[in-house]
Amino acid sequence: MLSTLEPRRYESRSMKEVTDLSDVIKQTGAFESFDGTPVYYEVRGTGRPIVLCYGIACPMNHWSHQLRYFSKNYQTIVFDYRGHHRTPAPQDRANLSMEAICRDIQGLMNHLGLQKASFWGHSYGVQLILRFYDMSPEFVENLVFINGFAKNPINGLFGFNAAEPLFRLFKEAHRKFPTILSTAWKTAVLSPLAIPITSLAGGFNLSLTNLKDVEVYTRGVASMDLEVFTILFDEMLNYDGTPVLDKIDVPTLIISGNKDGVTPREHQELLHERIRSSQLLRVPYGSHCTQLDMPEFVNLRIEKFLNEAGYSPQSQIRKGRKKV
Repeated sequence: MLSTLEPRRYESRSMKEVTDLSDVIKQTGAFESFDGTPVYYEVRGTGRPIVLCYGIACPMNHWSHQLRYFSKNYQTIVFDYRGHHRTPAPQDRANLSMEAICRDIQGLMNHLGLQKASFWGHSYGVQLILRFYDMSPEFVENLVFINGFAKNPINGLFGFNAAEPLFRLFKEAHRKFPTILSTAWKTAVLSPLAIPITSLAGGFNLSLTNLKDVEVYTRGVASMDLEVFTILFDEMLNYDGTPVLDKIDVPTLIISGNKDGVTPREHQELLHERIRSSQLLRVPYGSHCTQLDMPEFVNLRIEKFLNEAGYSPQSQIRKGRKKV
């Protein structure tokens, strides 16, 4: 099923009704994962659970509009990956991997006492959820994929084939000169030119996205340990989740931004072609961060999908959440 931008068809809560979260319960905490790494998480609201997975090096802020909207009627859950923000990198770098993060998600579900959840991924978060589904499909009730991909997303990145070789050179240079490259990385990311260049490349639509959201992202990227980034980014390039697509048998909504120059729509079309009975939504002005560009429309379309999938706020499938 393919749909385009038709927001007038959807009837739901006014966005003004969900801007005030003063009456929404928020809990924060950390649990000890399988190797002792403390994984930071935040839980908002009550109801049927939604687990949101951001892109590599991204902040929780990338889900801010969705947290604000859905926490009124659902239990929303966000967490920091290993080596991201408030979750430290594992001492054993062998446990800095996609599989380890998926084991963290398993641990998070068990820690919160959840049997099933709706899983949403953005960018790298989609690839991560594919790996998680392959490992633990019993936890997944339905899926929402935004600007995602199943395999190496940088072949042809920004219309060129030089991105992957350049990354390999960068990784080798960091191995030899870690201090110099880390300093150069932070300087480049925090440069005043970084945001407009990223926007021109299709990473953000600055005519739609709040500039503060982009600034939060760049500060988060700059603060990340470059070794952690290169390890996870390298694994992202090597992982191919395409075989998992044929196994997915839960309701799935795929959202694509027509102006996404980072993961062009061919990636989302592949997801749609291979996942049975999936729905594909193309957002004409959406960049790589469609959920930030057009949050009202995206939220309403996701809400419609959840209702159609039988995942309404009225019913719950939790087995009881532990205190945090």
